[in-house]
Amino acid sequence: MIGPMNTLYHYVHCPFCVRVRMALGFLSTEYKSVVVPYDDEKTPVDLTGVKMLPIMGLEDGTNMNESLDIIKKFDTKNELDFSLYDKHKDEIEALLNEIAGPVHNLCMPYWVWTPEFNEKSRQYFVEKKSKKRGPFNKLVQNRQAFLKQLVPVLMKVKNNLHPYFGGDKFTVVDIMIASHLWGLYVFPEFQFPQDLNMYLQKVKQLCNFDYHEDFWRD
Repeated sequence: MIGPMNTLYHYVHCPFCVRVRMALGFLSTEYKSVVVPYDDEKTPVDLTGVKMLPIMGLEDGTNMNESLDIIKKFDTKNELDFSLYDKHKDEIEALLNEIAGPVHNLCMPYWVWTPEFNEKSRQYFVEKKSKKRGPFNKLVQNRQAFLKQLVPVLMKVKNNLHPYFGGDKFTVVDIMIASHLWGLYVFPEFQFPQDLNMYLQKVKQLCNFDYHEDFWRD
């Protein structure tokens, strides 16, 4: 008989959810995966009081969110070494914000057509995100401008790879960066430069990560 298992409630497309999945894969931590429909407000609110994922339901019956807190909870031996992030937190968070803007503008119109969404959750997502970013058809029309915004950001990432971000050791920062960039693989007109693609594929290998696995498995 299988005993209680930690349960990860998440969205497939969400970079903060992806970073938890990557970290748990790196740490070889088993968990039950629950992909929450984007229009399901009740599940996350019942668990933590707010509509925010990821949420980790722990074996003791408590729940926690905040992706880095979840990772720290399971990284008991500090295998992902948070020292680089702690030392350069402001710069790293600024870089992630620079990545997130154009990536989300480019990818949201495509994410909604992945298997994660049905008609109801797709409409909810489009209506909510359009209030912040504008109509999705306009995002598609402006894709060249967003691609142009990516160029200097990707150069910043590339220039800091030695071969991992900020040094020769794989850390949580690599997972944070990779999870924000991963969404671009769904964008049909974009190809990563070879060195960045190799970097992301190395992160994927280290983390035993498959973007769609958590959606399809039981």
